[in-house]
Amino acid sequence: MSRQEIRIETADGIADASLIMASGAAPSAGVIIFMDAFGVRPALEQIAERIAADGYAVLVPDLFYRGGRFGPFDAKTGFKDEASATLIRAAMGSTTQAMTAKDTASFIGALAGHGVTGPMAVVGYCMGGARAINAAAAHPERMVAAASFHGGNLANDAPDSPQINAGNIKARIYVGAAGVDGSFPPEQAGKLAHAFRSAEVDHIIENYVGVAHGWCVPDHTAYDERGAQRHFARLKTLFAETLGG
Repeated sequence: MSRQEIRIETADGIADASLIMASGAAPSAGVIIFMDAFGVRPALEQIAERIAADGYAVLVPDLFYRGGRFGPFDAKTGFKDEASATLIRAAMGSTTQAMTAKDTASFIGALAGHGVTGPMAVVGYCMGGARAINAAAAHPERMVAAASFHGGNLANDAPDSPQINAGNIKARIYVGAAGVDGSFPPEQAGKLAHAFRSAEVDHIIENYVGVAHGWCVPDHTAYDERGAQRHFARLKTLFAETLGG
């Protein structure tokens, strides 16, 4: 597996990112991974490698670059340590959905600059889940698929809540929800499903019974091996049917 550390020029600065693909490969399709709150780190790059093994170029950008170099933080202790928790919450609060949607144009450009000329997809974990759906809405001309895993606040009353932008989505959407997750309760799932159906968005919202928020990411306290493998199986199918892998 080939991994490069690259720097991406955006409208607001320079975002560091990891670019991962199979050694010697020149993939025509690309996947962008939107991180959870703890930053770009080996656990997310491990997920990226698994996706890249199916023949895609995978980009993992630092979404918090505007505040300087961020973390990464230990997912097991990040919110338990007062100092790191303060930094994480500040970064989350100061990086809006609109910022990430705008940055996605630069991320798409970075993949194109490395030979990705075909379709693209985006997948987000935790806070990245809503951003993945909103990025698909903001860039319908390039994004053919978007997935959210244990994403929170996917259908609330905020002006940037993903269900509001459902009418702009052309991508196929997959939402994997933790069985019990206060950040994405059943009433939000119903509201999101209604918005997608009304806008005729091709979508699946799936409940992962028995797992908790964070189950997909291997360094998370809630990591669940069986649930993680199921999430990879869903991504493999989603990308095979949309990216052509």
